[in-house]
Amino acid sequence: MHRNSLAVVKVGALIAIALLFLIIHLANPAFLPHLVGLLARGDIQETALYIDSFGIWALVFAFFLTLFVNALGFPPAIIFSTANTLIFGIVPGIVLSCVAETVGVTITFLLLRFFFREAAEKLIAKSKVLSNIDKYSGKRGFAVMLVARMVPYFPSALLNAVGALSRISLRDYVLASLIGKFPSTGIEAIIGHDTITRQEDPTRLIVVIVFAVLLVAGAWIYERRAGKKAKAEAAAAALHTTDIT
Repeated sequence: MHRNSLAVVKVGALIAIALLFLIIHLANPAFLPHLVGLLARGDIQETALYIDSFGIWALVFAFFLTLFVNALGFPPAIIFSTANTLIFGIVPGIVLSCVAETVGVTITFLLLRFFFREAAEKLIAKSKVLSNIDKYSGKRGFAVMLVARMVPYFPSALLNAVGALSRISLRDYVLASLIGKFPSTGIEAIIGHDTITRQEDPTRLIVVIVFAVLLVAGAWIYERRAGKKAKAEAAAAALHTTDIT
């Protein structure tokens, strides 16, 4: 009964996603083909002009476009983070991109985990190596995802899939993605912005790199404390069990 109910929910979710695209198409038949062409070309300046053409709604459209692209995992996020800095300025553009990207990858995480985690668990159960990796992802998933998100130009789609099929908690995934995206998105956006505008300010890159180092150090401290807390709780639980018996 549980499996049948879950299957119905999954089919319902797929139908809801299809209906969303259908509604968008009916509301504006030219929108999706134009958007697909824009994404396929990957032209940063064209993208910036297109977003800016929405006027007072440009900020909202930029947010949802960046969200959608990161949920999809294609094309590279640098196109949209750079476009956002060209339109809204470097700091607002980076903040907007990081928040939108995090929401996008979180949506993908939830969808992939909902549809494929059960199948992944069956596969993992057949392999001791995969089981150990899966357990590690639950205990140290935050630090691993944080560092991975900090790497500029790393394929977001791969991290989305790995995160969803691992045992990392939703909370750790969201926090690691949000914090980790600031240095990587910052570096990508600044390089793209300066290349297009032909401006160079190494101070900004230095600040982002220093920030990334501080984040790595913070993640290491967080992981050590979390590990000690987990060991202490396990020891306390074992002691309690011994006292009862």
